[in-house]
Amino acid sequence: MNQVLLNVHSYLAYAALALLVLASINAILGLTSKKLFTDKDLRISLFTMIICHIQLLVGLIVYFVSEKGFQAFAIEGAMKNSDLRLTMLEHPLINIIALVLITIGWSKHKKEESNNGKFKKIAVFYTLGLVLILSRLPWSSWLN
Repeated sequence: MNQVLLNVHSYLAYAALALLVLASINAILGLTSKKLFTDKDLRISLFTMIICHIQLLVGLIVYFVSEKGFQAFAIEGAMKNSDLRLTMLEHPLINIIALVLITIGWSKHKKEESNNGKFKKIAVFYTLGLVLILSRLPWSSWLN
């Protein structure tokens, strides 16, 4: 069961990252070209946020059932092992912060009246979230 959850978390990560890149680029292009914020832009941003939230939920389940997650805090010297520290502390913490930023961007864009303001909020917060997520991915396991 753990391996199934880990696989779901891994494959869903590709979808979440692809959508996050798409939403960030869409918002940046909308901001720079001063176009109208349409239903398409709204749906891209909303669907990205929903998939990222689902990814977080699956990730939290994996975190609490995996021996490399919460249970790793019981291992002596775990904080000295960079791979273990990444999976037990850095990856979940930074990704939660990234998802908070994405959610703040979604909430703030709804309060904006101007099209430029909507694109700006999505562009800034979603791109910050994307950068944080990319900074704490377990690249060694992804590239193998």
